Amino acid sequence: MTATLLTLPVPDLSDDALAAVTAELAATAEEYDRSGALPTAGIEAAHRAGLLTATVAERHGGPGVSPLDAVRILVALGEGDPSVALLAANTLAAHQGQAVANHWPAPAYADLLRRSAAGPALVNAIRAEPELGAPARGGLPATVARRTADGWSLSGHKAYATGGTALAYHVVWAVADEPDGDPAAPRVGHVIVPGDAAGITWIDTWDHLGLRASNTHDVVYDDVRLPAGAFVEIPRGADGVYRDPAAAAGITSFGHPALYVGVARAARAAFVRYARERIPSALGRPIAETERIQAVAGEIDAQIAQAETLLYGTLLRAEAGHTDHLPQLSVLKVQIARTAIAAVQAAVAALGNPALTRHQPFERHLRDVLCVRVHPPQEDAALLAAGRRLLTH
Repeated sequence: MTATLLTLPVPDLSDDALAAVTAELAATAEEYDRSGALPTAGIEAAHRAGLLTATVAERHGGPGVSPLDAVRILVALGEGDPSVALLAANTLAAHQGQAVANHWPAPAYADLLRRSAAGPALVNAIRAEPELGAPARGGLPATVARRTADGWSLSGHKAYATGGTALAYHVVWAVADEPDGDPAAPRVGHVIVPGDAAGITWIDTWDHLGLRASNTHDVVYDDVRLPAGAFVEIPRGADGVYRDPAAAAGITSFGHPALYVGVARAARAAFVRYARERIPSALGRPIAETERIQAVAGEIDAQIAQAETLLYGTLLRAEAGHTDHLPQLSVLKVQIARTAIAAVQAAVAALGNPALTRHQPFERHLRDVLCVRVHPPQEDAALLAAGRRLLTH
Protein backbone atom coordinates (compact mmCIF):
# COMPACT_ATOMS: atom_id res chain seq x y z
CA MET A 1 0.00 0.00 0.00
CA THR A 2 1.41 3.39 -0.98
CA ALA A 3 1.10 6.31 1.39
CA THR A 4 0.55 9.32 -0.83
CA LEU A 5 -2.18 10.91 -2.92
CA LEU A 6 -0.29 13.99 -4.03
CA THR A 7 2.63 15.09 -6.18
CA LEU A 8 5.54 16.94 -4.64
CA PRO A 9 7.70 19.49 -6.52
CA VAL A 10 10.74 18.53 -8.53
CA PRO A 11 13.58 20.78 -7.34
CA ASP A 12 15.87 22.68 -9.66
CA LEU A 13 19.27 21.19 -8.86
CA SER A 14 21.28 23.26 -11.31
CA ASP A 15 24.38 24.89 -9.88
CA ASP A 16 22.83 28.34 -10.24
CA ALA A 17 19.62 27.35 -8.44
CA LEU A 18 21.48 25.74 -5.56
CA ALA A 19 23.79 28.76 -5.31
CA ALA A 20 20.75 31.02 -5.00
CA VAL A 21 19.47 28.97 -2.06
CA THR A 22 22.93 29.07 -0.49
CA ALA A 23 22.97 32.86 -0.71
CA GLU A 24 19.49 33.16 0.79
CA LEU A 25 20.44 31.00 3.78
CA ALA A 26 23.77 32.77 4.26
CA ALA A 27 21.99 36.11 4.58
CA THR A 28 20.46 35.08 7.93
CA ALA A 29 22.93 32.44 9.20
CA GLU A 30 24.84 34.78 11.51
CA GLU A 31 21.63 36.17 13.01
CA TYR A 32 20.34 32.71 13.88
CA ASP A 33 23.74 31.60 15.18
CA ARG A 34 23.71 34.51 17.64
CA SER A 35 20.11 34.08 18.77
CA GLY A 36 19.91 30.29 18.72
CA ALA A 37 16.37 30.62 17.39
CA LEU A 38 14.97 28.12 14.93
CA PRO A 39 16.20 29.26 11.47
CA THR A 40 12.72 29.64 10.03
CA ALA A 41 13.76 31.84 7.10
CA GLY A 42 16.29 29.26 5.91
CA ILE A 43 13.91 26.36 6.43
CA GLU A 44 11.26 28.16 4.41
CA ALA A 45 13.77 28.84 1.63
CA ALA A 46 14.73 25.16 1.47
CA HIS A 47 11.05 24.21 1.41
CA ARG A 48 10.18 26.66 -1.39
CA ALA A 49 13.01 25.21 -3.45
CA GLY A 50 11.58 21.70 -2.99
CA LEU A 51 14.73 20.52 -1.25
CA LEU A 52 13.18 19.11 1.93
CA THR A 53 11.23 16.47 -0.02
CA ALA A 54 13.79 15.79 -2.74
CA THR A 55 14.37 12.20 -1.59
CA VAL A 56 10.69 11.20 -1.38
CA ALA A 57 10.32 8.16 -3.62
CA GLU A 58 8.56 8.47 -6.96
CA ARG A 59 6.00 5.88 -5.88
CA HIS A 60 5.04 8.27 -3.06
CA GLY A 61 4.73 11.25 -5.39
CA GLY A 62 8.23 12.66 -4.88
CA PRO A 63 11.14 13.30 -7.25
CA GLY A 64 13.26 10.49 -5.75
CA VAL A 65 16.61 12.16 -6.33
CA SER A 66 19.74 10.04 -6.19
CA PRO A 67 22.08 9.89 -3.18
CA LEU A 68 24.52 11.97 -5.23
CA ASP A 69 21.99 14.76 -5.75
CA ALA A 70 20.96 14.55 -2.11
CA VAL A 71 24.50 15.34 -1.00
CA ARG A 72 24.75 18.14 -3.58
CA ILE A 73 21.70 19.67 -1.90
CA LEU A 74 23.26 19.35 1.54
CA VAL A 75 26.61 20.82 0.48
CA ALA A 76 24.69 23.85 -0.82
CA LEU A 77 22.61 24.18 2.34
CA GLY A 78 25.65 23.67 4.56
CA GLU A 79 27.49 26.43 2.76
CA GLY A 80 24.60 28.76 3.50
CA ASP A 81 23.53 27.76 7.03
CA PRO A 82 24.64 24.41 8.48
CA SER A 83 21.88 24.43 11.11
CA VAL A 84 19.31 24.44 8.31
CA ALA A 85 21.36 21.80 6.52
CA LEU A 86 21.34 19.53 9.57
CA LEU A 87 17.56 19.77 9.84
CA ALA A 88 17.31 19.03 6.12
CA ALA A 89 19.80 16.14 6.29
CA ASN A 90 17.76 14.37 8.95
CA THR A 91 14.55 14.90 6.99
CA LEU A 92 16.02 13.74 3.68
CA ALA A 93 17.45 10.66 5.42
CA ALA A 94 14.02 9.77 6.78
CA HIS A 95 12.52 9.93 3.30
CA GLN A 96 15.44 7.92 1.89
CA GLY A 97 14.82 5.25 4.49
CA GLN A 98 11.14 5.09 3.58
CA ALA A 99 12.03 4.89 -0.10
CA VAL A 100 14.17 1.81 0.58
CA ALA A 101 12.17 -0.03 3.23
CA ASN A 102 8.62 1.39 3.18
CA HIS A 103 8.55 0.83 6.94
CA TRP A 104 6.40 3.76 8.08
CA PRO A 105 2.74 3.03 8.76
CA ALA A 106 0.89 4.23 5.65
CA PRO A 107 -1.42 6.73 7.43
CA ALA A 108 1.51 8.40 9.21
CA TYR A 109 3.59 8.74 6.05
CA ALA A 110 0.62 10.07 4.09
CA ASP A 111 0.14 12.67 6.83
CA LEU A 112 3.82 13.61 6.68
CA LEU A 113 3.60 14.11 2.93
CA ARG A 114 0.46 16.23 3.24
CA ARG A 115 2.26 18.42 5.76
CA SER A 116 5.30 18.54 3.48
CA ALA A 117 3.21 19.80 0.59
CA ALA A 118 1.69 22.57 2.71
CA GLY A 119 4.92 23.74 4.36
CA PRO A 120 8.21 22.58 5.88
CA ALA A 121 7.70 19.22 7.63
CA LEU A 122 10.85 18.17 9.45
CA VAL A 123 11.63 14.65 10.67
CA ASN A 124 14.37 13.31 12.90
CA ALA A 125 15.40 9.92 14.24
CA ILE A 126 15.70 10.53 18.00
CA ARG A 127 18.02 7.99 19.63
CA ALA A 128 20.42 9.43 22.23
CA GLU A 129 19.55 9.48 25.93
CA PRO A 130 21.05 11.41 28.86
CA GLU A 131 22.26 8.25 30.63
CA LEU A 132 23.07 6.01 27.67
CA GLY A 133 24.60 8.64 25.40
CA ALA A 134 24.80 7.89 21.69
CA PRO A 135 23.53 4.39 20.79
CA ALA A 136 26.32 3.88 18.24
CA ARG A 137 28.43 2.69 21.17
CA GLY A 138 25.95 -0.07 21.99
CA GLY A 139 23.37 -0.64 24.70
CA LEU A 140 19.59 -0.54 24.78
CA PRO A 141 17.43 2.53 25.30
CA ALA A 142 15.63 3.25 28.56
CA THR A 143 12.74 4.67 26.51
CA VAL A 144 9.87 2.17 26.53
CA ALA A 145 6.95 1.57 24.20
CA ARG A 146 4.39 -0.27 26.33
CA ARG A 147 1.75 -2.36 24.53
CA THR A 148 -1.81 -1.26 25.25
CA ALA A 149 -5.17 -2.68 24.24
CA ASP A 150 -5.31 -0.53 21.11
CA GLY A 151 -1.70 0.45 20.41
CA TRP A 152 1.31 1.76 22.33
CA SER A 153 2.18 4.09 25.18
CA LEU A 154 5.61 5.71 24.79
CA SER A 155 7.57 7.04 27.78
CA GLY A 156 11.18 8.13 28.12
CA HIS A 157 13.70 10.95 28.03
CA LYS A 158 15.78 11.61 24.92
CA ALA A 159 18.74 13.94 24.37
CA TYR A 160 20.07 15.77 21.30
CA ALA A 161 16.72 15.76 19.49
CA THR A 162 17.61 18.07 16.62
CA GLY A 163 14.70 20.14 15.34
CA GLY A 164 12.91 20.66 18.64
CA THR A 165 9.33 21.83 18.45
CA ALA A 166 9.63 22.29 14.67
CA LEU A 167 9.59 18.53 14.08
CA ALA A 168 6.50 17.22 12.32
CA TYR A 169 7.45 13.64 13.23
CA HIS A 170 9.83 11.96 15.67
CA VAL A 171 11.29 8.53 14.92
CA VAL A 172 12.03 7.37 18.46
CA TRP A 173 14.34 4.50 19.38
CA ALA A 174 12.66 2.42 22.11
CA VAL A 175 12.33 -1.00 23.72
CA ALA A 176 8.97 -2.77 23.49
CA ASP A 177 7.22 -3.82 26.70
CA GLU A 178 4.70 -6.47 25.64
CA PRO A 179 2.60 -8.97 27.64
CA ASP A 180 3.76 -11.85 25.46
CA GLY A 181 7.32 -10.55 24.96
CA ASP A 182 10.56 -12.03 26.23
CA PRO A 183 11.81 -9.84 29.12
CA ALA A 184 15.34 -11.13 28.56
CA ALA A 185 15.31 -10.23 24.88
CA PRO A 186 12.67 -7.56 24.23
CA ARG A 187 11.98 -6.24 20.76
CA VAL A 188 13.69 -2.98 19.88
CA GLY A 189 12.52 -0.57 17.23
CA HIS A 190 11.57 2.91 16.17
CA VAL A 191 8.27 4.47 17.15
CA ILE A 192 6.70 6.89 14.66
CA VAL A 193 5.42 9.82 16.71
CA PRO A 194 3.58 12.95 15.45
CA GLY A 195 5.32 16.04 16.78
CA ASP A 196 2.04 17.46 18.06
CA ALA A 197 1.02 14.33 20.03
CA ALA A 198 -0.12 14.82 23.62
CA GLY A 199 2.46 13.98 26.28
CA ILE A 200 5.55 15.49 24.61
CA THR A 201 7.56 18.04 26.61
CA TRP A 202 10.66 19.85 25.43
CA ILE A 203 13.53 20.87 27.72
CA ASP A 204 15.72 23.67 26.35
CA THR A 205 19.18 22.19 26.86
CA TRP A 206 20.97 23.18 23.66
CA ASP A 207 23.85 25.57 24.38
CA HIS A 208 26.49 24.24 22.06
CA LEU A 209 29.73 25.29 20.41
CA GLY A 210 28.33 25.02 16.89
CA LEU A 211 25.12 24.49 14.93
CA ARG A 212 23.56 26.73 17.54
CA ALA A 213 20.32 27.25 15.59
CA SER A 214 19.62 23.53 15.16
CA ASN A 215 17.42 23.38 18.29
CA THR A 216 18.94 20.10 19.44
CA HIS A 217 17.14 19.97 22.78
CA ASP A 218 16.06 17.20 25.17
CA VAL A 219 12.56 15.79 24.84
CA VAL A 220 10.42 13.83 27.32
CA TYR A 221 7.65 11.42 26.31
CA ASP A 222 5.07 10.83 29.04
CA ASP A 223 2.47 8.20 28.16
CA VAL A 224 2.27 9.29 24.52
CA ARG A 225 -0.56 7.21 23.03
CA LEU A 226 0.04 5.82 19.54
CA PRO A 227 -1.69 3.38 17.17
CA ALA A 228 -0.68 -0.26 16.83
CA GLY A 229 1.29 0.33 13.61
CA ALA A 230 3.51 3.01 15.16
CA PHE A 231 6.16 0.54 16.37
CA VAL A 232 8.60 -0.58 13.65
CA GLU A 233 10.93 -3.35 14.83
CA ILE A 234 14.64 -3.26 14.07
CA PRO A 235 15.73 -6.79 13.10
CA ARG A 236 18.43 -8.42 15.18
CA GLY A 237 21.79 -9.13 13.63
CA ALA A 238 22.92 -12.63 12.77
CA ASP A 239 24.48 -12.81 16.23
CA GLY A 240 21.16 -11.96 17.89
CA VAL A 241 22.25 -8.44 18.87
CA TYR A 242 20.39 -5.21 18.06
CA ARG A 243 22.54 -2.46 16.58
CA ASP A 244 21.74 1.16 15.97
CA PRO A 245 21.04 1.56 12.23
CA ALA A 246 22.60 5.03 12.23
CA ALA A 247 25.96 3.55 13.18
CA ALA A 248 26.19 1.67 9.87
CA ALA A 249 27.68 3.61 6.98
CA GLY A 250 25.72 3.09 3.76
CA ILE A 251 25.57 4.96 0.47
CA THR A 252 22.68 7.07 1.76
CA SER A 253 24.54 8.01 4.98
CA PHE A 254 26.75 10.74 3.52
CA GLY A 255 24.32 13.59 4.13
CA HIS A 256 25.92 14.67 7.38
CA PRO A 257 29.51 14.86 6.09
CA ALA A 258 28.22 16.65 3.00
CA LEU A 259 26.87 19.60 4.94
CA TYR A 260 30.27 20.14 6.58
CA VAL A 261 31.93 20.19 3.17
CA GLY A 262 29.54 23.10 2.59
CA VAL A 263 30.87 24.78 5.76
CA ALA A 264 34.41 24.44 4.40
CA ARG A 265 33.31 26.01 1.12
CA ALA A 266 31.82 28.93 3.04
CA ALA A 267 35.11 29.41 4.90
CA ARG A 268 37.00 29.37 1.60
CA ALA A 269 34.72 32.04 0.13
CA ALA A 270 35.12 34.17 3.26
CA PHE A 271 38.90 33.80 3.11
CA VAL A 272 38.98 34.96 -0.51
CA ARG A 273 36.80 38.00 0.26
CA TYR A 274 38.88 38.98 3.27
CA ALA A 275 42.20 38.54 1.47
CA ARG A 276 41.09 40.73 -1.39
CA GLU A 277 39.73 43.47 0.87
CA ARG A 278 42.43 43.55 3.58
CA ILE A 279 45.11 46.16 2.79
CA PRO A 280 47.55 46.65 5.71
CA SER A 281 49.10 50.09 5.75
CA ALA A 282 52.60 48.62 5.92
CA LEU A 283 51.93 46.52 2.82
CA GLY A 284 49.97 48.98 0.72
CA ARG A 285 48.21 46.29 -1.28
CA PRO A 286 45.72 43.47 -0.63
CA ILE A 287 47.14 40.52 1.28
CA ALA A 288 45.73 38.37 -1.54
CA GLU A 289 48.74 39.47 -3.57
CA THR A 290 51.25 37.96 -1.12
CA GLU A 291 52.71 34.52 -1.64
CA ARG A 292 51.97 33.48 1.93
CA ILE A 293 48.24 34.11 1.61
CA GLN A 294 48.18 32.62 -1.87
CA ALA A 295 49.78 29.44 -0.50
CA VAL A 296 47.22 29.29 2.31
CA ALA A 297 44.41 29.71 -0.22
CA GLY A 298 45.92 26.83 -2.17
CA GLU A 299 45.99 24.67 0.95
CA ILE A 300 42.33 25.44 1.69
CA ASP A 301 41.42 24.63 -1.90
CA ALA A 302 43.40 21.38 -1.80
CA GLN A 303 41.59 20.21 1.33
CA ILE A 304 38.18 21.00 -0.13
CA ALA A 305 39.10 19.31 -3.43
CA GLN A 306 39.99 16.18 -1.47
CA ALA A 307 36.78 16.28 0.56
CA GLU A 308 34.59 16.79 -2.51
CA THR A 309 36.39 14.10 -4.49
CA LEU A 310 35.92 11.60 -1.68
CA LEU A 311 32.28 12.59 -1.22
CA TYR A 312 31.17 12.66 -4.84
CA GLY A 313 33.57 9.94 -5.98
CA THR A 314 32.22 7.49 -3.42
CA LEU A 315 28.68 7.98 -4.68
CA LEU A 316 29.62 8.02 -8.36
CA ARG A 317 31.42 4.71 -7.97
CA ALA A 318 28.32 3.24 -6.34
CA GLU A 319 26.11 4.60 -9.13
CA ALA A 320 28.43 2.93 -11.64
CA GLY A 321 27.92 -0.41 -9.90
CA HIS A 322 31.27 -0.67 -8.14
CA THR A 323 31.22 -2.40 -4.76
CA ASP A 324 34.88 -2.86 -3.80
CA HIS A 325 34.89 0.42 -1.87
CA LEU A 326 31.77 -0.31 0.16
CA PRO A 327 33.69 -1.82 3.13
CA GLN A 328 35.56 1.50 3.33
CA LEU A 329 32.52 3.77 3.65
CA SER A 330 33.09 4.49 7.34
CA VAL A 331 36.71 5.53 6.87
CA LEU A 332 35.77 7.55 3.81
CA LYS A 333 33.38 9.52 6.02
CA VAL A 334 36.20 10.00 8.53
CA GLN A 335 38.50 11.35 5.82
CA ILE A 336 35.85 13.74 4.52
CA ALA A 337 35.41 15.06 8.06
CA ARG A 338 39.15 15.46 8.56
CA THR A 339 39.64 17.41 5.36
CA ALA A 340 36.65 19.69 5.94
CA ILE A 341 38.03 20.57 9.37
CA ALA A 342 41.54 21.05 7.98
CA ALA A 343 40.30 23.51 5.35
CA VAL A 344 38.62 25.75 7.92
CA GLN A 345 41.49 25.49 10.38
CA ALA A 346 43.95 26.56 7.68
CA ALA A 347 41.95 29.75 7.10
CA VAL A 348 41.70 30.54 10.80
CA ALA A 349 45.37 29.84 11.53
CA ALA A 350 46.54 32.14 8.74
CA LEU A 351 44.51 35.19 9.72
CA GLY A 352 45.10 35.37 13.46
CA ASN A 353 42.88 37.71 15.47
CA PRO A 354 40.57 38.69 12.59
CA ALA A 355 39.62 35.00 12.24
CA LEU A 356 38.63 34.76 15.90
CA THR A 357 36.44 37.84 16.16
CA ARG A 358 32.69 37.56 15.81
CA HIS A 359 32.86 40.50 13.41
CA GLN A 360 34.09 37.97 10.83
CA PRO A 361 32.47 34.62 9.92
CA PHE A 362 35.57 32.44 10.35
CA GLU A 363 35.05 31.59 14.02
CA ARG A 364 31.46 30.58 13.28
CA HIS A 365 32.60 28.32 10.44
CA LEU A 366 35.21 26.77 12.72
CA ARG A 367 32.68 26.12 15.48
CA ASP A 368 30.26 24.61 13.02
CA VAL A 369 32.70 22.37 11.16
CA LEU A 370 33.98 20.82 14.40
CA CYS A 371 30.51 19.37 14.94
CA VAL A 372 31.15 16.87 12.14
CA ARG A 373 32.90 14.73 14.75
CA VAL A 374 29.69 13.97 16.67
CA HIS A 375 28.04 12.05 13.83
CA PRO A 376 28.44 8.28 13.64
CA PRO A 377 30.61 6.48 13.03
CA GLN A 378 33.06 8.10 15.43
CA GLU A 379 36.62 8.21 14.15
CA ASP A 380 38.15 5.70 16.57
CA ALA A 381 35.41 3.14 15.97
CA ALA A 382 35.69 3.48 12.19
CA LEU A 383 39.47 3.13 12.18
CA LEU A 384 39.38 0.15 14.55
CA ALA A 385 36.83 -1.65 12.38
CA ALA A 386 38.83 -0.90 9.24
CA GLY A 387 42.03 -2.15 10.82
CA ARG A 388 40.43 -5.36 12.03
CA ARG A 389 38.94 -5.95 8.58
CA LEU A 390 42.39 -5.62 6.99
CA LEU A 391 44.24 -7.72 9.53
CA THR A 392 41.78 -10.59 9.91
CA HIS A 393 40.97 -11.32 6.26
